Amino acid sequence: MKRIFPLIMIIFLLIISFSYSQDIPSSPLSRRVIQQVSPRLRKELSQQGFRWGSPIFIRIFKKSRELEVWLRDGERYRLFKEYKICTYGPGGLGPKTQQGDGKAPEGFYYVTPRHLNPRSNFHLSFNIGYPNKYDRLHGRTGGAIMVHGGCVSIGCFAMTDKYIEEIYTLIDAAFRNGQRFFRIHIFPFRMTEENMQKYRNSKWFNFWQNLKEGYDFFEQSHIPPNVGVRNGRYIFQK
Repeated sequence: MKRIFPLIMIIFLLIISFSYSQDIPSSPLSRRVIQQVSPRLRKELSQQGFRWGSPIFIRIFKKSRELEVWLRDGERYRLFKEYKICTYGPGGLGPKTQQGDGKAPEGFYYVTPRHLNPRSNFHLSFNIGYPNKYDRLHGRTGGAIMVHGGCVSIGCFAMTDKYIEEIYTLIDAAFRNGQRFFRIHIFPFRMTEENMQKYRNSKWFNFWQNLKEGYDFFEQSHIPPNVGVRNGRYIFQK
């Protein structure tokens, strides 16, 4: 009986793992892409000391059109790669406030497996989760804001197909390794004191000061904060 119990537990854990993997969307395209991209990514990860399937965290900076992929290394996250964003639409800096304004959101979002779209009209994509609780509280409208391929956009974050293939593959691997959701933080620019002073006359300055609190939290700890909303503002905790 003592020998049987560990075997039962192993089978049970395998069933749970298999069942969870079935909740991660896929398509013939996404499976083909992941099969093609994985060997090269595995090599790059190994060279930088990362594990395949490490938990992922993403930051986006609109002004410089950069998307950063961070992966967990021990208790903290470490930068793996920076990707250039083709465009985030014509709306410029500042948060998205309404449907059709041509703007991409700014703020703190999270992505679950159900947000993946392996059958996207723009190669591959994932929904960032806009509007979040903060957006809804402030009456912001719109939806279906994606990070996607195709390199064209009117308010989403458009990447080249090559870049979205790598990012999507890393996300899929993290989910299949047990990560239940990942955070994606979107800023107008790198929120240094110099940049804050540069934009101090913007109507969004108070909003950006609040975003800077979350930016500074991660810069200091390299651990993405838990983000809540209180009194109409974002709040940040370990």
